[in-house]
Amino acid sequence: MELINSPEILSIAVAVVAVGAATAVYFYLNKQPKGCLDPENFREFKLVEKKQLSHNVAKFKFALPAPTSVLGLPIGQHISCRGKDSLGEEVIKPYTPTTLDTDVGYFELVIKMYPQGRMSHHFREMHEGDYLSVKGPKGRFRYTPGQVRAFGMLAGGSGITPMFQVARAILEDPKDNTKVHLIYANVTYEDILLKEELDGLTSKYPDCFKVYYVLNQPPEGWNGGVGFVSKEMIQAHCPAPSADIQVIYIRLCYTIHSFEG
Repeated sequence: MELINSPEILSIAVAVVAVGAATAVYFYLNKQPKGCLDPENFREFKLVEKKQLSHNVAKFKFALPAPTSVLGLPIGQHISCRGKDSLGEEVIKPYTPTTLDTDVGYFELVIKMYPQGRMSHHFREMHEGDYLSVKGPKGRFRYTPGQVRAFGMLAGGSGITPMFQVARAILEDPKDNTKVHLIYANVTYEDILLKEELDGLTSKYPDCFKVYYVLNQPPEGWNGGVGFVSKEMIQAHCPAPSADIQVIYIRLCYTIHSFEG
């Protein structure tokens, strides 16, 4: 075999090696961890912490397979959870985690457990060390950074979790300048979920996030909205209609729906 000792060829070889190494480093540094979800099959995740937030609301923390694992849920989508009701019959219901893929190694669900709720029974009976069957991602809505100038969000009760997921993803992305205007309705003050977290976002991102609380049965001295969400409330607390404005809301199927200005 003849050895080649041409300076020009050696220079080209060095350049090729350098480019190859740089490319490898780039893909290594930018490689996204593979998500743990399966859209066709349920997978089991261990409950590692159950924290009661009120008499009927609890936060459930589930471990992912490894400390560096991510759930792999696109922003704006949800998961299906499977359990058993009080009669032992299988029930499947959609939920949206309050965590993002920036929260590695685990995911969290904030669940309001209704007295007659079939899936509520399953969560109420869960203990640390139990496993939850999860499948996903699900949903037609998927958020892309910068897709609109501003969002108007309408949520009620436990429907706040999908909105919180989208809002948090927007606000924690320093490159995303999207504004978020949220109207969140409940029956009583005690029914407000994630209030501490929502108020924290308001304080941390005052120029980008606004929340207007509406109560049907407000306490004395309440300075938020009263009654049901009205056209006038939406006009006052959501961005004015425009081609680069989108309003999103939750229907009973738990899918995010939207309409543009």
